[in-house]
Amino acid sequence: MKRKALIASLLLMLSGAADGEARPHRIVSLNLCADQYLMELADRDQVAALSHNARNPALSFSAEKAKDWPVSDGNAEELTVLKPDLVIASRIRRPEIRIFLETQNIPVLEIEPAHTLEDIRAQTRAIAGAIGAQARGEELIADIERRLEAAREAAPEVRPAAAHYQRRGFISGQATLMSEIMRWAGLENIAGRMGARRTQRVSMEVLLAAQPDILVTGVPTSNERDIGKEVLDHPALKTLYARARWIEIPEAMTVCGGPSFPAAVEEIQRQFKALEEVPH
Repeated sequence: MKRKALIASLLLMLSGAADGEARPHRIVSLNLCADQYLMELADRDQVAALSHNARNPALSFSAEKAKDWPVSDGNAEELTVLKPDLVIASRIRRPEIRIFLETQNIPVLEIEPAHTLEDIRAQTRAIAGAIGAQARGEELIADIERRLEAAREAAPEVRPAAAHYQRRGFISGQATLMSEIMRWAGLENIAGRMGARRTQRVSMEVLLAAQPDILVTGVPTSNERDIGKEVLDHPALKTLYARARWIEIPEAMTVCGGPSFPAAVEEIQRQFKALEEVPH
């Protein structure tokens, strides 16, 4: 019953925001991807706090911008002080937070991961509608679409086969955000040939047997205790994909769909163009 009341409250609030009334002014984000949207769509004085990772440059695309915005750990104690009139989050799994939000009748907008342009459009409109920023939402969508269309026109005529290979030997499958980023950049995700739809572990032997033209990885970390990165230092990879066949993209660009999506596409294209200029 309480859950239904919260949903009804949120729908009523969204309706009011759409009409320019009941616009939330103490928004709290518990989600890294929501942080991106709020910094693009909300007025600064509408936001009580972004998520605790908003200023982390290893994860947050907007880390530099977030330095001027408040952040919160998102625990019940801090939420009590912040007194949010809207919380934006992914699925809230911490029972104490869910109970707190329900008992305080705080509206919650839960967002799912965005993996495609269609997802990004829907997510942008949902958040923009919730905070009373529909016009900015449409402007953001138009900007993303414009940049992606430019990327499509700049893509190579023949799509090179590429694999997004991650720490601990995971590969991004066809139904992932990274696959969509590569597709817009003009690369074919070779995971499709392996029947991989989601992110899954693939052995070095299977990866090399698939013979991708390009290897896409995250930017190496300096953490010596990061055992998971050892697979990316494998001599076979270093030999076959040195210089002219390796693209490194910051994880902060690929954690979320949304404002960072076209930037990730453009970064892959920039590096691919540079690879073409390297003597083979």
